[in-house]
Amino acid sequence: MDKAFTLYGAQGSGSVLVEATLTLLGLPYEVIDAPAWEKDPGVQATIGRVNPMRQIPALVLSGGEIMTESAAILTWLADSHPGSGLSPGLDDAKRPAFLRWMSFVSASIYAHYWLRDDPSRLAKTGEAQDYLLRRSTQRIADCWAMMDAQVSPGRYILGDTLTVLDLYVTVVSRFRPRRQRFYAVAPKMAAVVRRVDEDPRLTAFWAERYPFDDGWDEASEV
Repeated sequence: MDKAFTLYGAQGSGSVLVEATLTLLGLPYEVIDAPAWEKDPGVQATIGRVNPMRQIPALVLSGGEIMTESAAILTWLADSHPGSGLSPGLDDAKRPAFLRWMSFVSASIYAHYWLRDDPSRLAKTGEAQDYLLRRSTQRIADCWAMMDAQVSPGRYILGDTLTVLDLYVTVVSRFRPRRQRFYAVAPKMAAVVRRVDEDPRLTAFWAERYPFDDGWDEASEV
């Protein structure tokens, strides 16, 4: 790949998923800082140029094509580099489960953060916003528990090979209500995300893009 990818994202956000994947693949990329939850007109205009939904991540490919939707980006990157093992091949018996859980994390868990980043998008009063945050917190925990009940991890969620599904769960499980709640409701996947946290190939990356600062894993009510 002789031309870098351009990724619109922000530290500690969902774009870290894509950055981690590109890092593991050894692919060149640059990040344009665009924290989409900020209401600054300049930030909104920046991300709006590549994603009318004004959401990150948005990845500009070497040929100028634009990809959005985190699960799609991760799957495409992994499938484009089959030697990496970051996704099961099309004829792999684990492929259906891989696609199922990638879609599940995206649609049933990650999608809640559009509301959680700015509850006023759906509720105008403080009381209503607080209610939505509490209910979405519970729904996220319930979905992690449902997933955990149906997977049989080895070293990683689908067995003994790291895939982008593990990266997806590792990063999204750090969002509120944070890891302590995740560990409680998803004990089988808890060991997996800790293993990804400690992957030596990502040590420097995590320190820069999603640091393990004091209190990073403390539970949150909302």
